[in-house]
Order: sequence, then C-alpha cells, then structure tokens
Amino acid sequence: MDLDVVRKLIKPAETKIVLLVMDGLGGLPRESDNLTELEAAKTPHLDSLASRGICGLQHPVGPGITPGSGPGHLALFGYNPLEYQVGRGVLAALGIDFDLQLQDVAARGNFCTLDKNRYVTDRRAGRISTEKNKKLCALLRTIELPDVDVFVETVKEHRLLLVLRGEGLSGNIRDTDPQEIGKKPLLPQSSSSEAKQTATLVKQFLDQAQEILADHHPANMVLLRGFSKKPKWSSMEDTFGLKSAAIAAYPMYRGLAKLLGMHILETGPTVEDEFTVLEDTWNDFDFFYVHVKKIDSAGEDGAFDRKVAVIEEVDKEIPRLLKLNPDVVIVTGDHSTPSLLKYHSWHPVPVVLWSNHCRSDKVEHFGERACMTGGLGPQFPAEDLIAVALANAMRLEKFGA
Repeated sequence: MDLDVVRKLIKPAETKIVLLVMDGLGGLPRESDNLTELEAAKTPHLDSLASRGICGLQHPVGPGITPGSGPGHLALFGYNPLEYQVGRGVLAALGIDFDLQLQDVAARGNFCTLDKNRYVTDRRAGRISTEKNKKLCALLRTIELPDVDVFVETVKEHRLLLVLRGEGLSGNIRDTDPQEIGKKPLLPQSSSSEAKQTATLVKQFLDQAQEILADHHPANMVLLRGFSKKPKWSSMEDTFGLKSAAIAAYPMYRGLAKLLGMHILETGPTVEDEFTVLEDTWNDFDFFYVHVKKIDSAGEDGAFDRKVAVIEEVDKEIPRLLKLNPDVVIVTGDHSTPSLLKYHSWHPVPVVLWSNHCRSDKVEHFGERACMTGGLGPQFPAEDLIAVALANAMRLEKFGA
C-alpha cells in the first residue's frame, strides 16, 4: 500500500473504526483434538461477527517471516514494516513516558536466570513482580560508564529499559538475548563501524550488571534487545485523517501508539477495564486501537488452556463493543504465538473485518482453518487492512477519473 496514494484519497467522515488486537492470537492444533487455541475456545460473539463480516488469514510481514510485535502492529496500522523499522527499546521508553532524546540509544531488557555455568534457564526470570524489578533497577543505576549518562528504568514485571545518552552513539547493536534457553547470553556486537564504541559501552554495562545481580536469583542477569534511536514518522491523523486513541495496558504498545501520534488512554490491567475505557471515551475519537496482551503471554508460557481462557474473556466483551455502534470493526492479532512453540511464529493470523458495507463470505466460525476459506484470502497482507477499513468507513474518495 502506498501511503501517499491513500493520503490523497482521504475524505472527512463521522465514522468510527475499532481495531481489536488480540496479541499472539494465531496458534497450532494440539494433539488431543486437533484444535488450535482459538478453535477450542467458546467464542459465540466472535463467531457471529465472522458470520456477518469478511474473514481471512493475514501476514504481518510476509509469508514465512516470523514478526516481532513492533512490525506486526505497524503493519496493522498501515505502515510497511520493512520500511518503518524501530527497535523495542524506543517503544519501551515511550511506553513509560521516558523523555527520550534524539541522540539517545534505548534497549528493552529482560531480567533472566542463568545457571552456575552462565547458561540461560529462564529468559524472563520467572516473570518476577514489578516491585522486585524496581529494586533491581535501583541497583543497576549505580553503574557508571565513561562519557555517557546511563538510565535504567522499570517497565513491567521482568521487563526493563536501558538508555545511553551521549555523543556519537549508535543503535546498530545486535541483541544479547539468545531467544532460547540452554544458551549463554550473546555478546553485544556492532552491526556497523560507527556502533563499535556503543557496543563497548554496552558490554561494560553488562559486565557490571552481572556482578551486581549475581546473588539475586532468579533475576541474576539481564538480556538486552531492540537497540534503537527514536525515528520521526507521520502520525495516523496526518496520514489517514483519523483522530486515534490507544487502549493498552502494556507499556511497549502504548509506546508504539505514541510514536504514531495516537492519544494514550489510561486503563486498568484487565480486558474488562479496557472495554470500559472504550465506552467512556467513545465520543472523543475516530479510531480506537484496543490491545489485549495476555493471549500472547499464555502462548509464550506454553499454556494452551490459559490462552483459550483469555480468548473467551475477550469474546464476552464483544457485545459491549457492538453496542457502541461502530462503523468498522477489525479483530485480529499482531502475530501468531502457538502454545506448542512457546514463541512467535510465521503462521498467518486470523482476521475478521465487519461493517455494514462489507461483502460477507461463508465463514461461520472465527478460527484458523475457517478463516483460510474467507473472502480476504489465506495470504492477505496485514498492511492493506487499514485501507479496507477506511473504505468501509466511507473515508476514501474514488481514485482516478
């Protein structure tokens, strides 16, 4: 999709679009009944929406590509994830309202567990509490590095933020997270010549962190990923004419929304809380991005039944959404996180789009195999969803004579 073409076609309208992102929605079938988490869940309201809308499977980045959360969301917002790239560090910083400067380099960190031989046994340190995280971050703030300021901030649970501030820094640093247990943390390596100094500074930080955290099992080390600097991108309002709002409990997703100029609405941690915020602010915005995280968390933990339960929890809230009379509703995920794999995967993600003007297909159940037969097709680019939503919301002019 060409954003410049879409921008020229935008016309004003009093219509409302809701994008409900069920993080990590896609799954793989379990052996006992050959059903995925979404197929096993009791979802009468999502099934009803699917039967009245148009369905398919969407690729966040492309066939065979396993997307991170950032690229997966950017595609859903209509921004080509290959062109618009940003590391998790920037998103984490913006998500906790850190005053990130243009010269800063930010990285998202995980407290992790290492065994006596320095192999990773838990990439998330048992998902330690946020309160424990704050105490450990206070210890890491004692680290000093030459010629740069060091900031260490709590994000949530096992997640933290590292920011280096100084002259001549580069975000071209490879992750130290091996992404697997049973491996040692990777050394921070530069991916460009101008990043060698920054890589040296990161190594010095990690060496000191290892000494400080040595006796703080299970959180006895830090893994870093998503080194990056803050980019300058056009907002959702400038690009699509949408006064947009984000309802997300987790900081990273608020950060991504903030990067695109969305208004960040405060919400409690539960799905019910998020839909209450949607109701309370319904008259204030044209576009609502609602994010549900714990589906992905359950998939990463390999907790099939817990993932099913969160999907069912979301389904119960769908009538509250529809009662608001939205003009367009999209329900999908930013990527697949099968419990079988305990990680993001390359599998395309179920999607349903409903409006009074959509051409409905024959899908009766919101699930992977059902959506494979839907009108959007089994290889639909996620990047194109926003244009289809704008058309269904009567917000696009005719192209050409």
